[in-house]
Amino acid sequence: MVRRQETKTQATPPARTRGRPRSFDRETALEKAVRAFWEHGYEATSVSDLTRIMGIGAPSLYAAFGDKRSLFEEVVRVYDGTYGSFAQRALREEPTARAAVERLLREAAAEFTDPGHPHGCLVVHAATNCTTPEVEEDLRRQRNANIAAIESRIRADVADGELAPDTDVTALARHAAAVFQGMSHQARDGASRAELEAVAEIAMAVWPRS
Repeated sequence: MVRRQETKTQATPPARTRGRPRSFDRETALEKAVRAFWEHGYEATSVSDLTRIMGIGAPSLYAAFGDKRSLFEEVVRVYDGTYGSFAQRALREEPTARAAVERLLREAAAEFTDPGHPHGCLVVHAATNCTTPEVEEDLRRQRNANIAAIESRIRADVADGELAPDTDVTALARHAAAVFQGMSHQARDGASRAELEAVAEIAMAVWPRS
């Protein structure tokens, strides 16, 4: 008797579906981008650096943040609203320009040397060796806006009689900004909080009286 050979029907493998892009926490990735640009500056931070540090692929980066410049613009906004927010608070909350600038510089000494994040100011450091004109101009505009905010507080003090009418408002505002920016560079070079606080103290010693 001849046995009928049984044929096994092989199961057809399911068709492969296109995988979705790997999801990620946008805020966590953005924080990593903040620290990358803060540590290395705009020009020296490449897209490949960002994807590696942020833990995402280039398509996800472009989909979520746009190009490198768009990501950097968002990074600066995040920095201004978090790590760098002490500057605007000092200028907004203190009763006089002198008190505001003194607080600004003393808090800068602490923030610029905080071991929990890169040293110095992101807006100051990111402009170093920057060869992208649009980014360079954006950062310059922001630094000049900060000087204008200090100048506005000083002018208000002159109007209120806190400072003499002949005070060189522009020079005094630029002096405060120069000390602030210099403290950022020195923090990058290893200056301690105490050393920067001493710089702030000397800067305030030359502040004019009414």
